[in-house]
Amino acid sequence: MQKLNRTELQGVIAHELTHVKDYDIRFVTLVAVMVGLVSILSQLFLRSMWYGGLGGRNDRREGGGGTAILLVIGIVLAIVAPLIVKLVQLAISRKREFMADAGGVELTRYPEGLASALEKIRDESKTGPKTEVNAAVAPLFIADPVKDRFISLFQTHPPIEDRIRVLRSM
Repeated sequence: MQKLNRTELQGVIAHELTHVKDYDIRFVTLVAVMVGLVSILSQLFLRSMWYGGLGGRNDRREGGGGTAILLVIGIVLAIVAPLIVKLVQLAISRKREFMADAGGVELTRYPEGLASALEKIRDESKTGPKTEVNAAVAPLFIADPVKDRFISLFQTHPPIEDRIRVLRSM
């Protein structure tokens, strides 16, 4: 609050109020439940195949080729499904950040305020003291606080430069 001027602070607050107005917390919670559900279902499928729940014990004695195929499918789903769902969750999170930026501009009618605030936040994160942040709470920040990410697919926020460019084009 000490580093932002009035219009920048208004832009940041409008951005956050847009998250509240759009029920983003509820939406992110629902997406997290869906991620957990996919993970649980893939584990349930895998374990039921591993312990013979679906194929039955007679299939193993009689060759059980179908059970082996289902076991391989279960293993692949157990590994791939949660990863794909997590990527979708992060993509949704990045999209909602752009929507909150647009909603903040709609409230303030001044895109330069939020753009300037994002520039200051970006510059502060480069020159200021390093903050240790757990990746689990990264979505709670206005800009992605975890800088050692190697692929943009795994970021909770879109790059600040992209957000600033979009804001300035409004």
